[in-house]
Amino acid sequence: MRRLRQIWQVAAGDFLQWKGSVRIGIVFALAFVLCFLLTEKSMDFAQSSGVYLQIAEPFVWAFGDGTNILMMSCLLIVLFADAPFLTAATAYTLYRTNRLTWLLGTMLYMGLATLIFVLFVFAATCLLCVRLAFPDNQWSDAAKMLGYSGVGKTLALPAAVRTLEMSTPYAATGHIFILMLFYSLLLSALMMAANLWKGAVAGIVAGAAFTLVGYFLSPQVIIAMLEIPRQLYWQAYAAVVWISPVNHATFSLHNFGYDQFPRLWQSWLVFASAIAAAAAASLLAVRRYEFHFTGTDPV
Repeated sequence: MRRLRQIWQVAAGDFLQWKGSVRIGIVFALAFVLCFLLTEKSMDFAQSSGVYLQIAEPFVWAFGDGTNILMMSCLLIVLFADAPFLTAATAYTLYRTNRLTWLLGTMLYMGLATLIFVLFVFAATCLLCVRLAFPDNQWSDAAKMLGYSGVGKTLALPAAVRTLEMSTPYAATGHIFILMLFYSLLLSALMMAANLWKGAVAGIVAGAAFTLVGYFLSPQVIIAMLEIPRQLYWQAYAAVVWISPVNHATFSLHNFGYDQFPRLWQSWLVFASAIAAAAAASLLAVRRYEFHFTGTDPV
């Protein structure tokens, strides 16, 4: 019980650094601006069409697309750029506890900070459309028009027909939220592992590389680059979906019973396994990590 309390105290100490932090304020401000840009088209469409939205639909349309998840996750690189968060309190924590307790507390902080960030993104999309929204768990007329008429493609809104047919607004929101959270946690875990093994710069590079790999592992890009024949198109498409983390985080790219895409539980298992592997790498790295505090020798 004492160890659990110490782990929580480490995490709470990291959260205290948010007070008065310009960087934290900028990250959440940029997240709100990005939410506004991603929901603007759907809001304009609903307003011009004279119809109301289901309150969770802007979140579903915005983050049912892997590219938008990538853009939003880039802000996490800024949020965790100073990992592993060494302060004067860290030296005191290491003296009173041990490296493992400090690391688990830091990992708890990163996990909770990621959860808060994704919750903020969801709340921001709901807040931006609340004046034109209703709470019932059914797709709006706007969603049906975007999905079935092809207007969604014209406006670059991923209102996939399969999402409308195979789910309800709140169920789709829950799935997208979990997938986005898993993807963000994996990014955070990879940054932490790289930070501990090679230093803070390596963590930023790892986060940027992870994001770029996800961007270029788009099924359309890979198929065009490799000039996949038409008869093998869907097999290649499914293969790219399976190997790309950001495609695993894209709700519409999942098996709803009639294709070769991964099922939701399989994507959750992939993310959980990758996060566990990154956490294990961090646990191994912390044994040899040299703590540098201003005016002191490495610890």
